[in-house]
Amino acid sequence: MIRVGILGSGFIADSYAEALLDVRDAVLAGNYSRSVARARAFAERWSSPAAYTEIADLCGDSGIDLVVIALPNEVHLEAVQAVADAGKAVVCTKPLARTGVEAAAILRIVQDAGIWHGYAESSVFSPNIQKAHEMAEKGGIGRLLTMRAREAHSGPHAPHFWDADTAGGGALLDMGCHTVESARHFFGKDNPVTEVFAWGATMVHTDKTSGEDTAVALLKFTDGQLAIIESAWTEKGGMQLRHEFVGTEGRLVTDTSVTPVWGFLSNPTGYLVEKADADTGWVYPVPEETRAYGFSQQMRHFVDHFSAGTTPRETFEDGWIVNCILDACYRSMRSGTWEPVRMEK
Repeated sequence: MIRVGILGSGFIADSYAEALLDVRDAVLAGNYSRSVARARAFAERWSSPAAYTEIADLCGDSGIDLVVIALPNEVHLEAVQAVADAGKAVVCTKPLARTGVEAAAILRIVQDAGIWHGYAESSVFSPNIQKAHEMAEKGGIGRLLTMRAREAHSGPHAPHFWDADTAGGGALLDMGCHTVESARHFFGKDNPVTEVFAWGATMVHTDKTSGEDTAVALLKFTDGQLAIIESAWTEKGGMQLRHEFVGTEGRLVTDTSVTPVWGFLSNPTGYLVEKADADTGWVYPVPEETRAYGFSQQMRHFVDHFSAGTTPRETFEDGWIVNCILDACYRSMRSGTWEPVRMEK
């Protein structure tokens, strides 16, 4: 039984704790929040046997094998260092860091410590993406040519995401990290992104953030394929996550927002879907969100590979590459021209 400790007590930490319930060979063994009240509430909610208010204390707990980081972007470096100092295995939520340089520093920490590491990019583990990837790999649509992906909602859960200076960026960093890695997943990690073109603006939330709440980026791959990714904090009505793949022999479409349950409510019935924005009128709840978004499958994958001592599908190296691609996108936003991807060190 792999004993897991979770750093964090917000929405993503809850998602990981719920996902662990779907993992036969793992159990929640401890949790951390800097707030005593939140740490205790999380422990009670998920039956965690140990609640901590210091990161080092959770990492140093001899009853924990694998530490999952579900903290704000600006704390990832500190948290990874604490896990490495304790010699534990680590999984970190997306994005790995705020910049390519910071991600490179995080990658060096785990490499120097020789610890097992996984990058928690849930989108490539979601059932619809996995099925589409399987069909594409088997040649169902011929040679993959282009991908268009859109992730949009009305804005982040936690207030720290709105502080672009501290978080490292706006909607593109928060959500574009998902679609950039989806593109790498489909076009092949041995087929690097060479250059990018991007646009971004603050169109709605001018009173909340100095970062972009809307962005579009074009990613050009070594073998000539193109990915178009859209990220927005400007769309009400729940999470939108759609992928369209075009190949020489066909096309594939995935849409996480398509749900088998929908209807018109005159009276609220409780939680419906992430960032629903309204609980009456026409509603489109997503059943089993942790499975629909890939959290459960991701957690099983990490636990299985950690148990076997093998390298998972997503590692900190992938997170570093994504950060470097996003850095190039932000440079393009400023320059208004195509920018090369630089592998920051």
